[in-house]
Formats: sequence, structure tokens, C-alpha cells
Amino acid sequence: EMGVLRRRISASQFDCYQFRYRSLSHTPRQSALRLDAFLKGLDADIIHLVAHSLGGMVVLHLFEQDPVQMPGRVLMMGTPINGCALARRLYRGPLRLLLGQSIQRGLLGDAPPWAGGRELGMIAGNRGFGVGALLLGGLERPADGTIALSETWSRVIDAHLTVPYSHMGMLMSSQVAQLACRFLRLRDFSHE
Repeated sequence: EMGVLRRRISASQFDCYQFRYRSLSHTPRQSALRLDAFLKGLDADIIHLVAHSLGGMVVLHLFEQDPVQMPGRVLMMGTPINGCALARRLYRGPLRLLLGQSIQRGLLGDAPPWAGGRELGMIAGNRGFGVGALLLGGLERPADGTIALSETWSRVIDAHLTVPYSHMGMLMSSQVAQLACRFLRLRDFSHE
């Protein structure tokens, strides 16, 4: 699902590498261990990280386990850094299996605090069409259909931007790709 975004960021003269993980069979911590090994295998002096949704939780675990990473910025997109009400509702019901291992110090609100020591940005959507509306009759407003906007706010975030897209729609948007590149270059979402 990150392929379109990756291609657009690559077209803006960034070398992009895509890390894949299995959210159903691996905990965010286990995925972070694999991500750490993946990053150590890259030949680069600066490594920016762009993570969508649960991927941001994996990044939180990465910096908790090994805070000494290559310099670079971190951009999360639709990451419920404060936990996810939708996941908590699913966890209490018959659809619990849909969450897999993602709930282990992740989506339920017990993820590690940000320990990255670098600029952290967040892009969050407010177009409320998605899993939350379809499966459970809605979310706190505003929301991207899966994650409430309030779940993406934290005082540790240096730059936060709300965009008119759904949770998955952010990944397909050329505007969001441009905003991501601005943050990676400039540390904020202002015009270049």
C-alpha cells in the first residue's frame, strides 16, 4: 500500500527503500528488530523514515530498542501515537483476530514513548470514510475513517498537519507526497 507514495517520493530525488512487515504475525517490537537490521544494511549517511499507521508504532519501538540510528527525520502518517479507539473496540469483540499481534504494546495505547531525539512530523487525515465507519458505526470526529485526529496529536511532534484524506487515501495523494517531501527537506510543511 506504500508503493504509490514511495514512487512519488522517489521522483522528488530521494532514494527510497520499502520495508515490509507482517502486522498479524509479528508484534511491533519484533518488526522493529527486523527494521533495525534493514536500516543497518543501507549505505547512507542520512536516513529519513516515513511510516503509515501501525508502521509509526514500529518506529517507536525501533527507537526504544536502539535510539542510536543514522541521522534523519521521521514522518508518521495516520499513526495513532496515543492508541486507537477502533482497535480497543475490536479487541473487546468478536473481530479481535483482525488485529493480530499489532496490539502488543501498540494500538491499544501502550506503545513506547517517542525516544528518537530528532524531528518528528505527523500528517493526519480528516476525511472520515474507512474501517471505523464501516465496521463499528463511526469514530470520534474528526477522523480519517480509521484513526481519530486526536489520536495522532502529541507534544513530542514537531510539525502536525491535517489533510482532507482518508486513512488509506493519504497514501494515494500526490499532494500528501509533496507535503512529505517538504517535511523531509525542511522540517515542516511550509512551502519551499
